[in-house]
Amino acid sequence: MIAFFFIIIYLGPMVLMMIVMCVQIKCFHEIITIGYNVYHSYDLPWFRTLSWYFLLCVNYFFYGETVTDYFFTLVQREEPLRILSKYHRFISFTLYLTGFCMFVLSLVKKHYRLQFYMFGWTHVTLLIVVTQSHLVIHNLFEGMIWFIVPISCVICNDIMAYMFGFFFGRTPLIKLSPKKTWEGFIGGFFATVVFGLLLSYVMSGYRCFVCPVEYNNDTNSFTVDCEPSDLFRLQEYNIPGVLQSIVGWKTVRMYPFQIHSIALSTFASLIGPFGGFFASGFKRAFKIKDFANTIPGHGGIMDRFDCQYLMATFVNVYIASFIRGPNPSKLIQQFLTLRPDQQLHIFNTLKTHLTDKGILTSALEDE
Repeated sequence: MIAFFFIIIYLGPMVLMMIVMCVQIKCFHEIITIGYNVYHSYDLPWFRTLSWYFLLCVNYFFYGETVTDYFFTLVQREEPLRILSKYHRFISFTLYLTGFCMFVLSLVKKHYRLQFYMFGWTHVTLLIVVTQSHLVIHNLFEGMIWFIVPISCVICNDIMAYMFGFFFGRTPLIKLSPKKTWEGFIGGFFATVVFGLLLSYVMSGYRCFVCPVEYNNDTNSFTVDCEPSDLFRLQEYNIPGVLQSIVGWKTVRMYPFQIHSIALSTFASLIGPFGGFFASGFKRAFKIKDFANTIPGHGGIMDRFDCQYLMATFVNVYIASFIRGPNPSKLIQQFLTLRPDQQLHIFNTLKTHLTDKGILTSALEDE
C-alpha cells in the first residue's frame, strides 16, 4: 500500500485527484451498502438509485465550483463552459430538487419513518465523504505538500501508535478500541511530530511539491511551477535559552512550513485517531468487523481512510485561516471579464484610492 502511495505521487497531482475521486465513490458505496443490507428486507423502492443520484448531484455542484474557481480563464474562453458556469448553482439546485421530488413520490405507507431514516443516512454519508474529498482536492491545488504531509502524518501515527502500544502498552485508552493504549497514543504523538518535521524539511526544497496547481493558458495544460513563497525558503530562528544548553546551538535554519507541520502532525496524532474511534463505534453499532472486504486483511477503503477525512478538513481550515491570502491573479482574471465601463470605473476608483494614500504619486516620481 505504501509503494502504491509513492507511485501515485510520482504520477502527479491530476492522477492524485482522480484517485481521490475513486476513493470517495468507493467509500460512499461501502457505507450505503451497509444501510441497504440492514434494511433491504423492507423492499424500499429507489433507495440505492436515489442515493447514487444524490451523489452525482453533490459532485456536480462541488466540482463545478472548483473548476470555476481555479480555472476561471479556461471557463470564460469556452462558450459551453461559460454558460454552465454562469448557471451552475441553478442547475445544481434543479438537479437536487428533482431527486427530492423523486424521494417524496417513492414514500410507501407504513414505512415512512424508515424511508426518512434512510434519506438522512444518505445525506450524512454525503456530508462525511463527498465534502471531505472535495476539501482534499482543494488542499492539492494549494500544493502537493499540503496533501502528502498530512496524509503521511496520519499513516505514521497509526503505525507508531501500534508499535509503541505493542511493546509498551499497558493502560487502555478508550472502550471503543480495547487494543488502543495511552502508551501507544503518547508515543505515536512524539514520533509523528518528529516525522512531520523531517518530511517537511525534505519536501520543502522541491518546487513540484510546494507550488500550487495552475492552468497555463499558453500551453493549455496544468503546471506545477513557481517561485517558492517565503513559507518554503530557509530562514534562521533563535533557539530558546532553555534549549540552547541542551542542544548546544543558538540558532537553527529551517523552513517556516516546518513550524506549520508541527500543528498538522499534532492534529494527526491527538484528534485524527478520533475519526478511527468514530468508525469503530459505527461498526460496533451494526455488529460488523469491517466496512467491506475490498483490501484483503485490511477491510474496506473506508477502514483505511476513516482518519484521513477528518485530517483533510483540518488542513483546509488551517490553510484558509493561517496561510492563504488574497490572490491577485484571480482578481485580475475576474476584472478582465467585466464590461469596459465597469473596468474603467474600477480603474478610476483604484487610482483615486492610491493617489489619496500617496502611493501612486511616489511611484510616478520614482520613474
